[in-house]
Parts: sequence; C-alpha cells; structure tokens
Amino acid sequence: MPEPFDTNSPPFDRLNVKQAKHLLSALDVAYYRRGDTLIDIGDKNSALNIVIKGRVQEVNPETKEIQAQYIKDDLFDARALLLGYSHHCYRAVEDTLCYVLPKAVFVALYEENQAFADYFNTSFSQRKRLLEKAQQQQNLAEFILTKVDESNIQPILTLDHDTSIHDATRQMHKQQQDCALVAMKGKSHDVGIITRTNLLHALVEDGCSQQHPVGEVATAPVISVEVGEFLFNVMILMTRDRVKRVRVTENGGTVGMLDMTQVLSLFSTHSHVLTLQINRAHTIEELALAANNQQQLVETLTNNGIHTQFVMELISAVNEQIIEKAFRLTMPEAFYDKCCLFVMGSEGRGEQVLKTDQDNGLVIADDADWPDVQHYMERFSEVLSRLGYPPCPGNVMVNNPRWVKTQAEWQKDILSLCQISDEGSLMDLAIIADSHAVAGNKALLDPVSALLRETLKGNMLALNTFVRPCLAFRVPLTLFGGLKTDKEGLDVKKGGIFPLVHGVRTMALENGLTETNTFDRLNALVKCNAMDQENANNLTEALKLFVKTRLRQQLDNDATTTGNQLDVTLLPRTERDLLRDCLSVVKKFKERLATHYQVRD
Repeated sequence: MPEPFDTNSPPFDRLNVKQAKHLLSALDVAYYRRGDTLIDIGDKNSALNIVIKGRVQEVNPETKEIQAQYIKDDLFDARALLLGYSHHCYRAVEDTLCYVLPKAVFVALYEENQAFADYFNTSFSQRKRLLEKAQQQQNLAEFILTKVDESNIQPILTLDHDTSIHDATRQMHKQQQDCALVAMKGKSHDVGIITRTNLLHALVEDGCSQQHPVGEVATAPVISVEVGEFLFNVMILMTRDRVKRVRVTENGGTVGMLDMTQVLSLFSTHSHVLTLQINRAHTIEELALAANNQQQLVETLTNNGIHTQFVMELISAVNEQIIEKAFRLTMPEAFYDKCCLFVMGSEGRGEQVLKTDQDNGLVIADDADWPDVQHYMERFSEVLSRLGYPPCPGNVMVNNPRWVKTQAEWQKDILSLCQISDEGSLMDLAIIADSHAVAGNKALLDPVSALLRETLKGNMLALNTFVRPCLAFRVPLTLFGGLKTDKEGLDVKKGGIFPLVHGVRTMALENGLTETNTFDRLNALVKCNAMDQENANNLTEALKLFVKTRLRQQLDNDATTTGNQLDVTLLPRTERDLLRDCLSVVKKFKERLATHYQVRD
C-alpha cells in the first residue's frame, strides 16, 4: 500500500480543511508498467498525476528531446488539464505508481482557491518567490515572540543634572553614543533624555552656553520598558508615542536603551551588534572576536527566512568592514591614502555568504615611495588568515607581488592581457573585472577598471575566447531531464553558479557596464536592451536558489566545508523541482551565449 497522501506539501498545503478532505476522498491510485504511455501528445488529459514511486519521462515527440523526468512526489500534467490537451508525451521508464486526481476535482480546487491556482499559473521564478513569502511569515512570527534581553539592548550613558553641555558632548562622543539619560533633580520625573539634536538646538536656537546644565534641556518623561517585554510590543509603543528611543529597566533600574533603528534591524538580524564590534575594535584580537560572530549572523539570517540576496548584500558589507578595519590596523598611516586594497571573486561581486578564500590585490599611487610594501602585504595576508579567510589556492593575494602594482603598471598589464587574448590571460581579466575597492584611496582603482571596460567593450574576438570557460562545464542534467549526480553529489558551482556568473560578466563587459554584482549586471543588461526582463528574472532566481541551497547544506554540516557538492536526496520535492528548472535555465543561457559569441566547437 502507498504511504498516506501528504496534504502539507506544496501546492496542496494551500487548500483549506474542506478542500483537502475533498481532494483525499477523490484520489485514486494507478499502476503503469515500464514503457507504458500515460499521456500522449494531443491527448485530453483526464487527471493530475502525483508520482508515488518509479519514474516518468516527458518527451517532445517532434524533437525527441527529453523535457523532464518525474520521480517521487513530482506531479504532472496540470498544463494539459487547464489547456485541454497535452503538448508532450509522458512515458513510464520504470514500473510506476501514481496518485490520480480526477480533472473535475482539480479544476474545482483551481477555481475555488486562488493560492492553489497561482502555483500552476506562475513561472518557476514567481513560484520560488511565493515559497519564500511563506518563509517570511515564519520570520515575522519569530520576531513577534522575541523578547527584550541583554542580547539586544545597548548600553546607555547616565549623566548628572548639572553636567555641562560641553562635558556631556565630550562623554557621548568618547563612548560613541548619540544620546544619554539625565538624572533629573527638582522635577516630577527622575530621568530625562538628551540627544545630539537636543544639544545642538540648545546651543544654536536657544542661545545656551556650553556650560549650561544638561538637566535644563533634557526631555522628560522617558518612555520605559521592562526586560522581558516582547520586541513587537516595543515597536508598537514607539509608534504610538512617536518616540525613537525607549529606556530598558529591570526592577526599576536602568539597564540599557533600545532605539527604533535597532528594533527594526532586530526584525531580521543581529547585524548591528556585529557592526558595532567591528567599528570599536582597536586591535586584531578584538577584530577577530567580531569576525568569529559572522557565522552566527549567517545562520540567524538564513534560519529566519531572510531573502538570499539580502543575506549576500549584508554579509558582503560586513566582510568589507572587517577587511577594511584589518587593513587600517595593519598598514602604516603614512601610506594608507597612497594605496587601494581591492577584493575580487565573490567578495568583489558582493555575493559572498560564508567566508571564502582571500582574493585581493593592491593598487599603489605612482608617486608613492614604499620600498617595504611587500613586508606589510605578507603581514596583512597573515592577519586575514587569523580572521578566518583562508589563503587563495591560486595565490591571487597581496602577498604575491604579481597582485601588487602601481596604477601605471596595472594599466599596462590590462592592455597586455587583452592583446594576448588566450584563455589564461582572459581569465586573469575576468578576475580583475570583479574588482571592488574596500580600503585606502579607493579612487586609485577607477582608472584601472575603466581601462579594462574600454578595452573589452564590443571586442567580440576577445570575448569569444573570454566566454569559453563557462561553456566548458556541462549542466548537471541527465539525458532524461533529471538531476545528474555522482558519488560526491551535484556540483552546483561548476554546473550552475560559474556558467551563470561568468556568462553575465561576459555580457556586462561587452556592453561596457560598470556594475560588478551579478544581480546588478542583470538589471543593467535589461536597461541597455542586451537581455529581456524574463530571462534576467529567471537567471536572478536561479542564482539565488543555487546559493541558498548550497548555503543551507553547508550550515547543516556545521560549515565544516565550503564545498559545492549538493546532496539532492536531502531536498524536498519542491526544491528539487526548482533546482531542475534553474539548471534548465542555465543550460538555455549557455546555448544563447554560444550562439551570440559564435563559439562553435
């Protein structure tokens, strides 16, 4: 006997109780022998099939091309039920058992339930966004249940009533705070609050002197909440009373402060805590403590259902802050503005999630006299290793003199690499094409990047060679349209991420675009009419899914590896289906690239 039908899996989880009962009562089970035709082209399909076990192929009889294959929990052919006939042929390639939902019942549910209908009406990119919307609802629920405690409150400075405006400003600046509590005297309220804005208005608008006591300009009463209160209630309180800050108390005593920006950031992440740690770090050891918390931030964001693209943007920003701070703490101050540190690869594109290998270079001002620069670059690479960024296996790092040059030397190298135009030189250009300045005098990188874009823009001969690496790896789909894996799993980087990213990078260089992030490049390609919106949307969603699926499995393995092999057996049917669709998108994209750049071999 087959297992009980699971109405909690999409799209059947969108049905209400009554509709789910109707579905279950109407289900039947059908058995097909290997070689049987379930639906032929042009047939008026009579039922929706959901595979219990076995395998079914969808074939285009005209081209003989395998469009897809369906295994456990996959469903087909809803399109034929809605259009009235089937476009393709469905054959069992193994002995197959299916649940069968009669057409009349399916159509009735489709017409009654808009959410159920949406699943079948949308493209895979839209379907993925619908699934992520459900995850956001879970994120909202977790936020509502989060309480005020020591992990999310900030320290607050408390001043005496008679503290002068001058002294208060100095103390607030020293402790990097933009507000302070004031112990009031002779008034009906024990505590007041001052902000930098209060102090500025007191000096400029009210004509107070710098020696004026802050107790005379403080605002009272101060809205307070107790430790243990729900953050959602705090946000409502702030909105209702139109205040941006609340005092946090415990047993009547002040223990900290919450502000509106902080509460809103806690809606999705604890990134503000990490950012404060980075900014306040004065030694490499202090910076290392902050960098070690980055893994927890990624897990928090991912587990709370935050959009993959947002996670990538936020983590890239945090990485940039860590690397910039490390560079500032390592470099001699006299040369900080005489050079520019830039990152490449996923860091340069702003698409890094977990820490990856170091990929960086240095541009030195032409007039800088820095004979011991290599000593400092060796030291900086060691510091990054201590912060959790392993050395690059290809040695694309500043401790390699090849990646440390003056601005003029970099420009000369760009021209030389473009003239050679073999695969090796053009892959070096591909690495540099994703450069992003993170520390020092960032303007030093601009002429180098501009020269690279100018040299490759419209250079179809060079781009013909440039694009080839992304065509070299096969998309991991079988001849039958299924996911192709080996004993290590499915290599999502070689088969999905790299060809997508490098293909988009090639098109961006052809059109002289300044963007380095793949999502930004896709948007820019649409704006310059180099790509249509639908293809850009599908490639965007495909990249998000590849990164998200890889990240989830890495986190499940305690991030002990940053490997790119996916165990597809761990994926639920809906994600397996989306992964297959996304790889099909990449396959079609590669075909268009080969045609556009006339790669015939």
